[in-house]
Amino acid sequence: MPIDKSISDAAAASAFRRLVAHLQHRHDAENIDLMGLAGFCRNCLADWVMEAQPELSKEEARTLIHGMPSAEWKAQYQSEATPAQLQRMQESVAKNAPSH
Repeated sequence: MPIDKSISDAAAASAFRRLVAHLQHRHDAENIDLMGLAGFCRNCLADWVMEAQPELSKEEARTLIHGMPSAEWKAQYQSEATPAQLQRMQESVAKNAPSH
């Protein structure tokens, strides 16, 4: 489904910044759970930023989204995924439309 073009770039940028701030605050919402529910996570968001701003490296983009280096975020907030979480993630990601 295409993005509604009536959303201004300024509004989209503001909403994006709010989403990033929310994800930086909600460390309890782990990436594996976000993937299982929505088919994307902080790392996906960082990849999209990197694609939109190619001068950023993957690590630079992830640092911007995580609010710290991704290895530090992973060590502090990421637990080992359970088989059930991995299965749910695979099922959810399978629903994602192919990117254009």
